[in-house]
Amino acid sequence: MEQQPKALVRIGHIETGVERTAVATVGGEDLAVLAPAAAAALNLLSDAVRCGGADHDDIVQALKAAGVHEAFAGVFDAASERVMDTVDDPYDFDVRLHADNLAGAAGDVRRAFQWL
Repeated sequence: MEQQPKALVRIGHIETGVERTAVATVGGEDLAVLAPAAAAALNLLSDAVRCGGADHDDIVQALKAAGVHEAFAGVFDAASERVMDTVDDPYDFDVRLHADNLAGAAGDVRRAFQWL
């Protein structure tokens, strides 16, 4: 009987058509390209989970070991910091609420993985 590997998937390298530069592109064009690329990577991961024979614990441990939750939470943290960095009045309630909601979302992602 053939033994199946325990690894869900191994991705050695992902190539994108995005030209990497040290200077951020004006107008959020980098985000317009990178966000769909990140979603595509997560969709590849979900397809690997569906096709693989791993159980719940193996999947969760692989995600935790890879730091998926920290990477995803880091996006919300960065967005929160960006909101506060660009605000003229740090005491503006609406802007601060938006930044706090983004930071809260980051915390929710981290807490979700603690419960798994």
